[in-house]
Amino acid sequence: MNTSLRALFSVCLLGLASCRSMYFPPTPNAPMLTQQGEFSGGAHVNFQGNFTAQGAYAVTDGLGVIGTASFLHTDKKRKALDHDFAELGAGYFTRLGDHRVIEGYAGYGFGTSHRTERDGDGMVTERLDAKLEKVFVQVNYSSKDSKVVRALGREWPISYGTALRVSFMNMYDFKLNGVPGPNEKNILLEPITWTRVQLAGPLQFQFISGSNFGLRHRKYMKASNSVFNFGLLMNIGGQPGKR
Repeated sequence: MNTSLRALFSVCLLGLASCRSMYFPPTPNAPMLTQQGEFSGGAHVNFQGNFTAQGAYAVTDGLGVIGTASFLHTDKKRKALDHDFAELGAGYFTRLGDHRVIEGYAGYGFGTSHRTERDGDGMVTERLDAKLEKVFVQVNYSSKDSKVVRALGREWPISYGTALRVSFMNMYDFKLNGVPGPNEKNILLEPITWTRVQLAGPLQFQFISGSNFGLRHRKYMKASNSVFNFGLLMNIGGQPGKR
């Protein structure tokens, strides 16, 4: 009986270990630009402690540029994570009729990832280090119209949107306990939806939920970390409603 329990425990540990990934996706940048000169900026975080800062600017009536930087630094008893990643991109945006906005971006991302695993006594059992890069394409869609919810004695305008990001990932210079290991590539699909609540003026609260799927089976470069995020953002200089 004890042998069976030990075997089951070993299988569970193996399953948990297989969930490790060297990539922690930043919040998808969805500024929903509407006209030349508009600026969008935001900051988000998730329950893992992955912090993301973003900005976007409409260079012309149709051309937008986006930038994202994300940071994850945690040091717990069993695990330490150090992950830094940045993205830059450019794309096209337009209005569909009077109320809807669609935009598409393509860009490049790069960063580093370090992961340390420890046992119950705090002794290091495994150290993983890698460099990351990606090429991505992304489509965002939203309505500029808002629904109104009454709560806490006031009205709260709420809007919704959706996005799909496809990331072609490359993990290179990978080391396991200081020893060079195999590099890995993957294709990740990240469909998301968001809800935005207008707080005051251009300031909005944003809640993002979604999924992350890897099209290839990989050991370390895979889609095992959530794209769930929440934070604040604002758009300045855009068209709030109809043209």
